Amino acid sequence: MAEHRSMQRAALLDAARSLLSEGGTEALTFPALAERTGLARSSVYEYFRSRAAVVEELCEVDFPVWAAEVEKAMALAATPEGKVEAYVRQQLQLVGDRRHRAVVAISASELDAGAREKIRAAHGGLVAMIVEALGDMGHEQPRMAAMLLQGIVDAAVRRIELGAAEQPDVITDAAVAMALRGVRG
Repeated sequence: MAEHRSMQRAALLDAARSLLSEGGTEALTFPALAERTGLARSSVYEYFRSRAAVVEELCEVDFPVWAAEVEKAMALAATPEGKVEAYVRQQLQLVGDRRHRAVVAISASELDAGAREKIRAAHGGLVAMIVEALGDMGHEQPRMAAMLLQGIVDAAVRRIELGAAEQPDVITDAAVAMALRGVRG
């Protein structure tokens, strides 16, 4: 029975990812989740009390996976500059990943405090890694530089998400170049 419940929960989260990828947080409704999974709407409420609860669980499940991918890419880089490049490049590469698209939709939405806290915690790990690399580059204020660097990444993510005129790899290369020029001061 417990195994069946966890399979249904996984199916609901997967449906939530699809809905978020396709239409952002507005698309994530209980009727839509029920329709996607073939469950009765009342059953959806047995698993999650609210949309915020669905989003919160997705944050808990998907953000760490996504952060681990970025961490792995950074670990492979030999120099602090290489780590900065990997930090930018890997996040932008993940934009095409369906799980990450859900993460982007969540990040862009109005979230309750619980979900925001979970996102901040997941992002915190990434920011800590990049702060260290920036510190190794001799940055006077590595924490502030890390926040500004993430701003470049977020802007590039939005540009890719919007299906801008430029190809994603062109946007990625521009973001990397800007980030590297910026962090070298």
